[in-house]
Formats: sequence, structure tokens, C-alpha cells
Amino acid sequence: MLAKDSKIYIAGHSGLVGSAIWNNLKSRGYNNLVGRTHAELDLTDQYAVERFFDAERPDAVVLAAAFVGGIMANSLYRADFIMQNMKMQCNVISNAYSHGVKKLLFLGSTCIYPKDAPQPMKEDALLTSPLEYTNEEYAIAKIAGLKMCESYNLQYGTNYIAVMPTNLYGPNDNFHLENSHVMPAMMRKVYLARLIHEGDWQSIEVDMNKRPINPGARLREKIGEGNVDGSSSHDRILAALAYYGITDNKVVLWGTGSPLREFLWSEDMADASVHVLLNVDFKDVIGIEKYSSVMYGVDASGAVDRNNSEGRGGAIPSLGEIRNCHINVGTGKELTIRRLSELVARTVGFDGEIEFDASKPDGTPRKLIDVEKLHSLGWTHKVEIEEGVERLFEWYRQSLKA
Repeated sequence: MLAKDSKIYIAGHSGLVGSAIWNNLKSRGYNNLVGRTHAELDLTDQYAVERFFDAERPDAVVLAAAFVGGIMANSLYRADFIMQNMKMQCNVISNAYSHGVKKLLFLGSTCIYPKDAPQPMKEDALLTSPLEYTNEEYAIAKIAGLKMCESYNLQYGTNYIAVMPTNLYGPNDNFHLENSHVMPAMMRKVYLARLIHEGDWQSIEVDMNKRPINPGARLREKIGEGNVDGSSSHDRILAALAYYGITDNKVVLWGTGSPLREFLWSEDMADASVHVLLNVDFKDVIGIEKYSSVMYGVDASGAVDRNNSEGRGGAIPSLGEIRNCHINVGTGKELTIRRLSELVARTVGFDGEIEFDASKPDGTPRKLIDVEKLHSLGWTHKVEIEEGVERLFEWYRQSLKA
């Protein structure tokens, strides 16, 4: 257990999960928290990260920062997804080790699992068959991150834990029409289609001013240069929204609507993360005897040699293979994207048409995770999807007033 005065650095503290983890730690009396915005610290800059660790010397690190997005973003920015995430992970994890960080929590994603993994997906499904192509680069980066944690533990006896959350949603979510995940993107599209139908241009302008569209090359070909915000002409706003499948009382969503997805409220994810950070060690994940072998090494007979303080980790054949030490975090429940769209529409008060464009990719057919390991470590989710969607829409509406 980390002492209440421990200095904890939360990388990505202003994001969806990072902000929730920050608030959760505060509520538990952990007030010595450190955060930096991207403008203050570029985690892809090796030397900037090293200078930060030199100055701050945190006791624990939560690596919640990531370059993320949905199917469209993953398709458009494949190089960015692998390179940006790999740089951040390498810089933070290597500096955590070189600066003697006692505990590190790495946040990954369940997209690490193969496209056709048996459902629900257990931790040991990792690397058993090919990944889903549309998010392959992001998945590879996250697999590298969890393997870094695992490998540092096995070689150096560190205490780095990797958690793999399912699809997350909640306060401070990203509602960008191109780079957001499925639920916030869907919610904003449905909301704007309703406003167009109602002719509520005041609300549309408020929404567009809060979250303007920075057109990519393809959209610029249609509407010209410059951001689209509340001051843009109505015709330009409508043209931009139509590009994203948003028209008068109608929304077009990618795929068939048949894929099954599991969703976890971000504040539940934060609670699970903090529970693991404070209560779960590497020894709890792999077993105490194996952990002792990693920490101390073994003698010629294969017994733990506690006089040897330099653990030799995975180099000891008698230990067998130590892998898949990460922890799934989710609800163990799922629904189709079509069912989700109906739930969002009802919550938003949208009675228009939702159309699915089957010419666009669906992504992985099903992504339900097995959460037995997490439950055995003492944590279960609290917020069900119906309540969570209502909470998210209320947060979104309040964000427009800020």
C-alpha cells in the first residue's frame, strides 16, 4: 500500500481515465499528485521526460496517456498510432525504472486480443492469432507496453502492473467527430441531427463553438479551408456535418451495427485502477513462489536462493514461462452497436432514422473480456450501461454550458 503522502505522477491526468483516476485518488486522501498537460510535457520527447523525472522523482506512476481514436482515426493515422504510443511508453517506463519508481500502473486496451479470440477473452488469449486489422498499430503498441512492464518485472524485480480496460466512456470524454470512440461520437451525431431537425441553430452554434471541426484534407476539398465553428455559415456547418453522416433527423453510422461491444464507465475504470495500484502487486498476479524466484534467483537445485539479491527472471528454465501477467478490466457484459444506438437515441430524445453503412468496416465482431482475474483480486464494476449513457449525455449537455 502506498503511503498517503506518496508522490504519484499521473500521465494523461486531464484525459478521460486519467482525470477520473486523479479524482479517485484525491477522494482517498492521496493529495501529493503530479500532472502535466501535453503543452507542459511532451511524453514523446525522451529528454523532456528525463528532465521531468529528474525534477519530480515520483514514488509511483500511472501511465494513462495515449494517442487514441475510433475506427476512422485508426485507419487514417496508422503511423501516428504506433509511433506516438511507443515513444510515450518507452520514455515513461524506462525513466520510471532509472529513477527508482516503486509502483507503475500501465493502462492498455482490450484491442490487444486477436480478432477471432475465443469469447469471453481471457488474458492468455494474447498473441494466439492475428489482430483486427483496423486497430493493429494501436494494439501492437499496447502489447509492447504490457510486455515492457512484464519484462522489467522479470529482469529487475520491479512492480509494474498492466491493466487492459474494455471500451471506456464517461466525464471528459472526447466528442470529436473524427477522432472519438464509438459512444461519444454516436451521441454527438444523434444530438446534432435532432437539433437540425428542430431548427435549433442557437444550440448547434454553441455545440460547434465548443467543439469546432478542423477539416482534414478530404473534407477541405468539399468545404474549403478553415475550421467549422458556430460562426460559420449554416450551409458550411450542414455540409461539414453531412460529411460525418449527420443530416436532418438522420444519422449514418459505420458498419452493420452487428458487432458486440462491452462498455465500462470511466469512473469505474478509475476505481479499478486505483484498487490495483494500492492493493495488487506483481506477486499477486503470478504467484508468490514464482515472484520469489524472480526476485532472488534460484540455486543449482532450482530452489529459491534468498542469498542472491539479483533476480534472473525469465532466464531460469525451471520457472517455466511467465507471461500474460496483465489484468482485464471490464463488466463481462455486452450489447450490439445497433442496440447501443437505440439506447443513445432514446436517451438523447432522438426519434429520427439511424442508418448503418455496411460498406464501412465493422471492426472486431465481438470483444467481450473475461474478468475473473479482476474479480479474484477484489474488484467489480458498479455502473450499468443504461445508467452510464444517461450520465454521459448529462455531462455532455453540462459541458456545453461551461
